[in-house]
Amino acid sequence: MSVTLKTVAQKCGLPLSQVATVLTQAARIDGDTRQKVLDAARDCGYPLDGLGKLTHNLGVLFVEENNSGLTHPFFAAMINSFKTEAEAHGYDITFINHNIGTEPATYLDHCRYRSVDGVFIARMDFNSREVMELLTSDIPCVTADHCVPGQPSVNSDNRAGIRMLVDYAVSLGHKRIAFIHGQCNSRVTDDRVTEFRAAMRDHGLYLPDHFLVEARYGDLDLVRRIVREMVQQPERPSCILLPDDTSYLGAQEAIRESELRIPADISVAGYDGIALTQSLRPHLTTIRQNSEEMGRVAALRLIEKIERPSAAVNDAVSIPVTLLKGETVGWCNNW
Repeated sequence: MSVTLKTVAQKCGLPLSQVATVLTQAARIDGDTRQKVLDAARDCGYPLDGLGKLTHNLGVLFVEENNSGLTHPFFAAMINSFKTEAEAHGYDITFINHNIGTEPATYLDHCRYRSVDGVFIARMDFNSREVMELLTSDIPCVTADHCVPGQPSVNSDNRAGIRMLVDYAVSLGHKRIAFIHGQCNSRVTDDRVTEFRAAMRDHGLYLPDHFLVEARYGDLDLVRRIVREMVQQPERPSCILLPDDTSYLGAQEAIRESELRIPADISVAGYDGIALTQSLRPHLTTIRQNSEEMGRVAALRLIEKIERPSAAVNDAVSIPVTLLKGETVGWCNNW
């Protein structure tokens, strides 16, 4: 039977996570504890000749708030691209979770246990204690759509995307433009809402309170309810910007239930540029985020930080977005 970290932990009577930390040399442990673990490892026959070497294993930390997981088309494409680029450089990937075997563990514990060389944090609550513990550890990290001082990040240009949508709607005569945005707990939402307000102000457009409403990314039912209420207002918008493309399915249903037509009676735009909504008729007007490029660049920045730490640049990379004009934002002549 092979000797595992759990074997060593049982031998020396210490927590699995602490044993993992010592045996991967990922952090400094006091001398007595370190010696106790090393003695137990030698007694058990645990191999120690590889300590301190690269494992060529990258961690991926991804928790999608709406529990769509890897079925979410935007994040699935980004992580798949990250995986492809990592494998091209000889790395494997491991998804980080809250368990070491059947024992509960922090994200940092699990990273130690899996001996990852670095971690790609693709979707998380960056204010959580566990995530901050990982980001401030000695394990190299790269984040997506969130900037952390001293860490490289890869960000979609959300400000430019929202500005493009507002400018395009205005160019077609729209003045009453509403924005149903995602939950207010991320840099993505902050950037989009800030830029939306600025774009409306720059165009001299009035923004009533009910034209700026919080929803949740990917929550079709909530968006459907919000759109239904919005289009039944005496002062309804002529164009509605949605938090993402999948929300269009809910918005489309609400508009049809209200006996309105897209875009003849009301215009709608999404955000992401996923293939599913581009196959619908009429084609959805949206912003295409380059999720594949985000994943590729994230892998390159993380590998650079692991292999050439003194040359690595710990700053933010902004990935350009593209306006897909589609057919759901039409001319507005009566507002």
